[in-house]
Amino acid sequence: MNARYFYTMLNPAAAKKYGFSKLRTKNLLKEHNLPTPEIYHVFENNDQLKNILWETVPVPFVIKPASGSAGKGVWVINKKVADKNVWIDSDNRRVTEEELNLHVRNILEGEFSTWGSEHKAIVEEKITAHPKIAKHAYRGTPDIRVIVFNSIPVMAMMRLPTAESHGRANLDQGAIAVGIDIATGTTTFGVQGKTTPITRIPYSKRKVGGITIPFWKETLQTAVRGAQLAGYNFMGADLFIHEERGPLIVELNGFPGLSIQLANRAGLKRRLERVEGLEVRNAEHGVKIAQALFAENFSDNIKAEEGLLIISNKPTVSIFDKKRKLHSIEALVNTGRFRSVIGENFAEELGLVNLEDLLWRQQEGIEGKLPVIEVNFQLKNRNVTTGMVVSKRLNKTNYKVEIGRRDLPGFLIGEVEV
Repeated sequence: MNARYFYTMLNPAAAKKYGFSKLRTKNLLKEHNLPTPEIYHVFENNDQLKNILWETVPVPFVIKPASGSAGKGVWVINKKVADKNVWIDSDNRRVTEEELNLHVRNILEGEFSTWGSEHKAIVEEKITAHPKIAKHAYRGTPDIRVIVFNSIPVMAMMRLPTAESHGRANLDQGAIAVGIDIATGTTTFGVQGKTTPITRIPYSKRKVGGITIPFWKETLQTAVRGAQLAGYNFMGADLFIHEERGPLIVELNGFPGLSIQLANRAGLKRRLERVEGLEVRNAEHGVKIAQALFAENFSDNIKAEEGLLIISNKPTVSIFDKKRKLHSIEALVNTGRFRSVIGENFAEELGLVNLEDLLWRQQEGIEGKLPVIEVNFQLKNRNVTTGMVVSKRLNKTNYKVEIGRRDLPGFLIGEVEV
């Protein structure tokens, strides 16, 4: 927790103002055509309540403070009762026009605000979540939290509303957090609130691991673009995922909570240290780096549940070249290495080496800093996307590729391939 202050201090003052105001963030996103829920009304004073006709506001909608946090003051209205000025909220409670006005007044008086002295209330579109993830939640809209540092997404989780959280995706109120493998968008582990590990989701009864998040790469890229647009070095992006519109940014948080570590069963600080100082050209490049660095063994283990694949220590591997054509070679399994390595001549022959499109450079013993490139290959009909070190050393050996431990989860090394 203490280390978090060091990383938040890396954010310039100009960026921090977006974390203090949801409204300022939304205006920035709209100005630059980054997808975000539509704003229907903004209240700056009580007099403006005289001008709103609540019955004309499209349902469902959300009322929230412009400078709140931890879900405080967020009121979700799901539908309107026909021919009456009565609405139904996320707790299935009937709400009158007077109650809507009262809630706005409470926000304007600062009851739910976390920062600043100027309090505003926002009425915005409620996003209907993609059905593939909505079915796991209780009434409300699940969201995705992505931690971004140095334009690289380093950790992510899905937050699922529960009855305890009153249909809100807020962990402080009892929502569920599910870790997500950065490389594949596959869920891993789960925790309810901030204390209770879970293995199954109460509302869909399925295991927390193995759910594929739709629009995953686009979600990561949108989070990075939001960070770059606001000028954040370190922040958390909250996003909704719509079936047709894809990922939409809800807010950018320059001081994100740390419960995401519990959902991923991984420490955040180590990941931040791994990407500090890396050169990132754009959002797409940042996502490529993240997916090469932070692939979880868990997702590979899920695939392996169908049956462990046994390979020899010299398996046949099919490598995709730049034009997606396969080239089959005999590789060497080298469990003494973490990351796989490819011969420089072979990589150039496949058209995979582009000095302007490297993932990063990695220190390799006597060879010095070597390029790391994205490589796609097939091993026992399983597709693997990984970052491989490009080495001149392999030009002089019998093997053009050595497969390291990182790319071997779900495989058993034996004398005979099965």
